[in-house]
Amino acid sequence: MFNYILYRIGQFVALHLPIKLAYAIAVLSSDLHYIFADKDRLTLTQNLRAIFPEKSKKEIRRLKIRTFRNFAKYLVDFFRFEMLDKDYIKKFVTIKDIRYLDGAMAAGKGVILLTAHIGNWELGGVVLAVLGYPFWAVALPHKYKKVNDFFNTQREIKGVKVIPSNKAVRQSLTLIKENKLVALVGDRDFSREGILVDFFNKTTSLPNGPAAFALKTGAPIVPGFMVRNPDDTFTLQFEKPLMPPAAVQRDPANTNEDQLKEITEQYKVIIEKYILQYPDQWYMFRTFWKEEK
Repeated sequence: MFNYILYRIGQFVALHLPIKLAYAIAVLSSDLHYIFADKDRLTLTQNLRAIFPEKSKKEIRRLKIRTFRNFAKYLVDFFRFEMLDKDYIKKFVTIKDIRYLDGAMAAGKGVILLTAHIGNWELGGVVLAVLGYPFWAVALPHKYKKVNDFFNTQREIKGVKVIPSNKAVRQSLTLIKENKLVALVGDRDFSREGILVDFFNKTTSLPNGPAAFALKTGAPIVPGFMVRNPDDTFTLQFEKPLMPPAAVQRDPANTNEDQLKEITEQYKVIIEKYILQYPDQWYMFRTFWKEEK
């Protein structure tokens, strides 16, 4: 309940103050939070050390502070969704290589949009919805109903349709077969059915959903990431589609475990690339790697 009250206060501030002032307040709040958030600081240190073992303590600390600040700005943007329109997109968002998404949609098999907890993935989905793409997003329900309803309302206010993760399989498969766009985050495994991979040379589990849906439907996976620029504008960057094997495209029944692993490895490399480019925009405040035995 306390978090819900904070979110509503944050939304009021974000909607009633100029964006630069709202960002400034968010950054100040994040600096205060950084002082007291022992667990988040420790977890973030462990994750950044795994990616950058060569960096000094001072460099890691700078990355942590920037990550806290960027996440605070992410929340400001999230709270302001009702103000977002095509004029905002034209002014603040640069979209690159959207031809990859359009080409995949034109193929008529639906699209699995792969992203990660990088930059502002929520804003990226809203931008696509405002531009008219038939957009659904799989989201983990929050354990508190008021918070869950608040987040879903923010997503849906501009046309993003939410699929609860506990109902994702059947609904997502149906939508993909109807040539809709279903978005999934590919950098955190909430189940016990993920694929073990070497991620920055350490073992972890990535969700198998994107690969499994591609193999079941023959649909392409289009990676897309909304990242923040130094001037607080955004770039929505799409990558070349990852295609299921030709045999699967002809008949989705022609699948096996090796193909699941192979596709997961392909998008793992793309996620690693973006984390390396934007380490202070990877909001992973939970232990990410499996403990080595």
